[in-house]
Amino acid sequence: MADQRNVSAWRPRVPGVVEVFHAHCTEYAYPMHVHETWTLLIVDDGAVRYDLDRHEHGTPHDTVTLLPPHVPHNGSPATPGGFRKRVLYLDASRLDDELIGPAVDAPDLRDPVLRRRVGQLHAVLSRPGDELEAESRLTLIGERLHAHLRPRAVRSTVRRAPDLAGRLRELLDERFVQGLTLNEATGIVPAHPAHLVRAFSSAYGIAPHQYLMSRRVDRARRLLLDGSAPADVAASTGFYDQAHLTRHFKRLVGVTPGRYRGGGR
Repeated sequence: MADQRNVSAWRPRVPGVVEVFHAHCTEYAYPMHVHETWTLLIVDDGAVRYDLDRHEHGTPHDTVTLLPPHVPHNGSPATPGGFRKRVLYLDASRLDDELIGPAVDAPDLRDPVLRRRVGQLHAVLSRPGDELEAESRLTLIGERLHAHLRPRAVRSTVRRAPDLAGRLRELLDERFVQGLTLNEATGIVPAHPAHLVRAFSSAYGIAPHQYLMSRRVDRARRLLLDGSAPADVAASTGFYDQAHLTRHFKRLVGVTPGRYRGGGR
């Protein structure tokens, strides 16, 4: 089989994510190399074998692989037909250098919940306009990675914090059009990002990014019934573009903005 490599890469507007990298390789073998970032990798088809710190490892499709920065590693197909992988390169704001040693010792994590969350995050990162959702998902992924690598320091009961949840809701209500990042939120409502997301979700039964999109769609409904065009509504309610509005509107209302507007009296 001739070597084939299909690659896509981009940098999303999500703090801490240096690059998103998707690749399908049939025979290509990566030589020994290093990254200055953390490499969070899932394999969707096939498997990869690699050497890290002079030890051989593998990545079956049910694992999440976390490769630390500055540690040499390579990679090659371990199955006929090669492999298809999705990778996030994360900077030190998401995972600090104290975790490098534990990651070298146990880079392959068998955790179905973590695997599912990483896959969901990749889906969100492929859609511009959902940065708050991506940041929230990445924060919870980081928390789970810490739990694997530093279990005694992380596994603590999450306190219910209705005061934090209420303050975050007020902030989202004030800024649902212009949007909000988790970093901005924690600068105003002092709390660890993961704790803030969990406190809000526990108090209201909905994640912060879902609440934000609900407020935007609710405003969009009013404007559509007033006769505004979907493209204008998207721009005035904080959506990235009309397609972004349509995706969330149809998911929450059941029809497209155009059909909703056309069916009004």
